[in-house]
Amino acid sequence: MADVEIGAAGRPGWLRRFGRELAYVLGGLPVAVAAFTVAVTGLSFGLSTLVVWVGLPALAGTLMGARAFAGMELRRLERLAGHRPRAAVRAGGDGLRALRDGWAWRALAHMVVAFPLRVAAFCVALTWTVGGLGSLLYVTWSWSLPRDEGGTGLFDLMTGNPSEAADIAFTTAAGAVLLATSVPVVRALAAADAALTRGLVSGGPRESRPPGFVQT
Repeated sequence: MADVEIGAAGRPGWLRRFGRELAYVLGGLPVAVAAFTVAVTGLSFGLSTLVVWVGLPALAGTLMGARAFAGMELRRLERLAGHRPRAAVRAGGDGLRALRDGWAWRALAHMVVAFPLRVAAFCVALTWTVGGLGSLLYVTWSWSLPRDEGGTGLFDLMTGNPSEAADIAFTTAAGAVLLATSVPVVRALAAADAALTRGLVSGGPRESRPPGFVQT
């Protein structure tokens, strides 16, 4: 019933949910890029300088950064569920004590593992939504495309049929299919990302719960 309810803004529930899921998937890429950069840089520097003891504080600092990113991730999960993010809660120990925080190490692993998955999810979600909308409206902008002699577009390349009307019909139909299936596709991408985040970041001991922690 929730999916057919109309909210205060006049949008059906499924559309609000789709908006949250799409924002979650697309917004995950810039977070993943920043997190991956911090994780790889911190780990590389820390492990390469362990022999001169500089690596220990470097690794500890990287783990504290991982906890900060984990708090951000869990607040994103709350927004995905339609909840207002909770107030920040201090998590774990600072300084070299962070090296003994198992939850921080899992958060660091998430920073590395989530990056390639989110790159793929971003590309798929963008293709299914923006690409689908562009294809659906192909008839309004197809005239602007440069045409090779005797060629009329993707349909001609696939079938050898140079009909411009057939090309427009095919591309428009493809856009309609993409948009019609975008809701379950984006939902699946968001669910997979959320499951990975919960698996690696949630469920730590009470004293190590991050900002915005949600018990699952």
